[in-house]
Amino acid sequence: MRRKFMYSAMIFAATVILASCNAADTALNSNSKNFSATAAATPEKVYPDGVRRITTSELETLLREGKAFVVDVRNQDSYDMGHIPGSQLIPSGEVLDHIDELPRDKTIVTYCS
Repeated sequence: MRRKFMYSAMIFAATVILASCNAADTALNSNSKNFSATAAATPEKVYPDGVRRITTSELETLLREGKAFVVDVRNQDSYDMGHIPGSQLIPSGEVLDHIDELPRDKTIVTYCS
């Protein structure tokens, strides 16, 4: 049982680290009027790491419905300069130390900028 938990925790940590600062991500302009129509018409892009990306509007919906847990994986100084309201600071190197704080019934969303 412990081995299974550690294996799951290691996979989760790797996913968080790889997804948090992916240079392939592109900035989306949330003020674009055609954004929702474009997003609905285009198929979801598959990234090499296999981690799903969400848009800011998807995140807003998940948060409004209480279905998301947002984790800021930057350092304390960056978090203090500004962060998503309600996000939890867990630096990427400390994810395994806080694995018990992550809810199992919500989508865990990480970000680093």
